[in-house]
This record gives sequence, C-alpha cells and structure tokens, in this order.
Amino acid sequence: MYQQVLDPIANSIAWSAVVAAIPLLLLFVLLGALKMTAWVASLISLAVSLAIAIVVYGMPVGQALLAGTEGAAFGFFPILWIVINAIWVYQMTVETGHFDVLRRSFASVSDDQRVQAIIIAFSFGALMEALAGFGTPVAVTSVMLMALGFQPMKAAVLALVANTAPVAFGAMATPIITLGRVTELPVDTLGAMIGRQTPLLALFVPLALVAIVDGRRGLRQTWLVALVCGIVFAAAQYATSNFVSVPLADVVAALASAAAVVAMVRVRRPSRTADVTARVGASGTADGPDDGPEDRPDDADVTDSRADVVKAYAPYGIIIAVFVVCQISVVKKLLDRATITFNWPGLDVVDADGDPLSLAKFSLNLLTTPGTQMLVAGVLTMVALRLSVPRAVKAYGATLHQLRWAILTVMLVLALAFVMNVSGQTITLGTWMAGAGTAFALLSPILGWLGVAVTGSDTSANSLFGALQVTAANQAGLSEVLMAASNSSGGVLGKMISPQNLAIAAAAVGLNGKEGEIFRRVVLWSLGFLLVLCALSALQASPVLSWMVP
Repeated sequence: MYQQVLDPIANSIAWSAVVAAIPLLLLFVLLGALKMTAWVASLISLAVSLAIAIVVYGMPVGQALLAGTEGAAFGFFPILWIVINAIWVYQMTVETGHFDVLRRSFASVSDDQRVQAIIIAFSFGALMEALAGFGTPVAVTSVMLMALGFQPMKAAVLALVANTAPVAFGAMATPIITLGRVTELPVDTLGAMIGRQTPLLALFVPLALVAIVDGRRGLRQTWLVALVCGIVFAAAQYATSNFVSVPLADVVAALASAAAVVAMVRVRRPSRTADVTARVGASGTADGPDDGPEDRPDDADVTDSRADVVKAYAPYGIIIAVFVVCQISVVKKLLDRATITFNWPGLDVVDADGDPLSLAKFSLNLLTTPGTQMLVAGVLTMVALRLSVPRAVKAYGATLHQLRWAILTVMLVLALAFVMNVSGQTITLGTWMAGAGTAFALLSPILGWLGVAVTGSDTSANSLFGALQVTAANQAGLSEVLMAASNSSGGVLGKMISPQNLAIAAAAVGLNGKEGEIFRRVVLWSLGFLLVLCALSALQASPVLSWMVP
C-alpha cells in the first residue's frame, strides 16, 4: 500500500511543488522549444514523473507502474474509443464521396474562409462537443476545414482554438456533473455559475478564429459576423444554463450561433480586399487565403442532388439522434446497467488522510460512453450510405492507421497524468496554489487549466481539483461555487495545449510529429484567454462583480 505524501521535500509544500512541476514543464519544453514528436516527449516526461514518484515521493515501484497502466487504459477507453469511432464515421463519408457533397454544401453557405472557420470550427464544433466531447470536435472539424481548402496546420490550429467556450458543457455537461459529485455542490448552481463565465470567452473566440485565418484584414472586414456569432452563442449558453437545462447549453448555443451566422451572411456578406476563397479540388485539399493558388481543377460547377445532400448530412443527423436518445433518463438508466466498476488490479493507494483514492477505481461504462454510441451511429451511417461491410471495415482500418501515433501519445500522456495524480505530485501543486489566501480567486482558473493541460479532459480536471477548490475557498473565505466553477471554466483553456488534443489534431490532418509546432501556434491564445478568465474570477470574488455569483 502507498499513502500519498504532499510535502516530501523538507516538509515544504513550496519546494515539493517545484519538483512536482518538473514533468509537466519538461513536456511543454520538449514540445514547444525542442520541437520533439509528441509521443517521444510524452515518454520522456512519463519516465521523469515515475522517477520523481519513486525516488522523491517514496512510491513503491510496482504501485507507480500500475498507476501508469491504469492511465494508459483510461486513455484508450473511453477517450480514444470516442475519437476512433468519430473519425471512422468521417472515413466512411470520404469512402462514399459524401464528404465532398458536405463540403460543397458548407461552401454554398459562404465561400469566405473566415466565415467557414466560424461556422465549422466554432458552431459545428460546439455541437460535436455538446454531444461527444473528448477530442471529437477537434478531430472532425479539422478534417472538414482541410477539405474546404484550409492548410493542414491552420485547420488544426483553428479546431483547437475553437474548442474552448463549449468544453465545460461538453458531452451533455459531463464535466459539470462530475464537479457536482466531487464537491457535493448542486449541479444546476455550478452550471449557472459557469454559464456566467464561459460566455465571455465565447464573445472573443470567433474573432480569434477570423484573426488566425486572415489577420487584421480579416478582423476589419469580418468583425461583425464574428461578433454576432459570439454574442448569440454567449447569450444562448448563459440563458440555457441558467434558466433551462445545463446539459443542453451547448446544443442550443451551437445551433443558435450557426443560424445567426447563416442569416448574417445572407443579409450582408463581409467585404473583401483580397481573395479569401480557397480553390478546392476533388481531393478536398487546397490553399488557404495566405498561400499561393495551385493549378488544380475545382468543382464549382458540380451540382449535387437533394438526395445526395441529405445523405451527406445524414451521418451527423444520426449522431445527434443517437446521442439525444441515449440521454433520455429511462434509456440512460438501462444502458448504465452494462457499466462495470472495479479497483485497478494491484493498485492500493490512499490519500494523505488515509482515505481510499477514487482514482484507483476504473469504470467500464460500456454502453453509456460516447464512444460506443458513436460506434452505433457509425453502423447506422454505414446502412444509410449503403456502404458494404468490407468497405466499412477497410475504413475502420484506415482510421486506426491514421491515428496510430495519436493513440500511442494519448495513452502515454494519460499514463503520465495518472502517475502524477496517484503519487500526489499534482495535488502538491494544487495545495501550494491553494495557499495563496484571497489571491486564490485570481489563481483558481490556473489550477483547472493545469489539470486539463495534463489530462486533456475538463472532466478529469474537475475530478482532480474540484474538492481542493472548495477547501481552498473555505480557508480563504471565498465562494465555494465560484472557485469550483472557475476550475472548470479555466480548464477549458488548457484543452488546446493538452498533448492529448495536440496529437489528435495532428493525426486528423496528417501532421504526425508536428505537435510541437501546433503547440507554439496555440499556446499564446491559451494563455491570453486564461488571463482574461483569471481577471474575471478575481472580479467576481470582489465587490465589483460579486452580484454575478448565484
């Protein structure tokens, strides 16, 4: 048995936190500064975290290795299980040619890449986040953008930056439900508080996407469309989470914002001083607005029948239908009977107070996981598109081949996360930050950001730091609801720099080994948005904006 120790270095939380931060800092340095391939950087950081757990924290070798294996297993199920099946659905649409139809349909709304980035990366990505989460929107929207003519790197960056404001309410508010469980605070109250934080991010994210696509010129010419999208999304997310339903917040916001953009484009198209229309060939690839055009035929004269357009949208309609049905309480309870929960074999760990560690329990939610539901949607898609079983199996094989390095990276990253969590390294970092007193209101989102950067999941970050946030709030005389909500809201901004999501984005657009370059392109956006949220959290804890706390 291993009992967590939070201050192994000279009984000092501060010095222990310095050592505990080494694996995470090393990971980001290897990715960002040394441009190392993600799986290699993750493997090195995992080795360092194991050494610290064993040598510094005194964790038995066997227990440290078992924690790593549990993390790797969690990385595959449920996280990779969701992504693999989501990409499989996409591969089947490519196999049948219906993805080209979908691309032309989106292009018919607007051939302006700046508008396409808003509709697909932000609004459609938010819908995918609402239904599935766990990397699915990044995987799906990045390939859709690339098919519309975006360069692979730009498509990956846009998908990652867009996957922010919707994350806290993703997978039918799974992160918030988890936060409620670990903090024993009402889910509706937490959802309402988060719905008074993340909508502020939603105001700026579409503007950021336009800036990424076309710089200052894009902002000058497309700011109105981007701002309307952000305002409608923010208003819908706030209203739904506070007055209707927390799980449905992203669904309503995504659909409302998409409708607003379509309406805006039809009423008033953004002006252009240069070409921001990609020439898209039958292969589904082309150059973005800041690159020179290639000499390839386009499909501007292709007219798709209504039946083909319906089939092209069918997979996504099927996904929505399957996920909505599975969220019905009666159906959800029935599916939950297939959930198996057990202690990870051989792993015997208690926390610093001697209580059993919840991380040692592993849940196989075989039917309630979005991954299995995505698999069911994939089978139905195969039928709807009249794809033979051999071709569908071939598409699944192509998916596994495409994601092979992402699979390895995600499993290594989650192994790293579990070693840091189970040994006590992550809790040491959190406890050190929680000692900041009333200043903790400013630091609270950073803790959530850190948790998601390590685990790639807002759900995991809430599970890891939710209770700690409440404890710190009580010690500092701050609002429990505000600090817990700030953990989740801050966490959404760590999503774009998480090695897990970087690997998924790189694999989706065919840039395996370029995760470090993607990281450098998104890290400043992550930190910039984080500063805004830290300031908001501090103001909400002060008399200035305390009226916003329910």
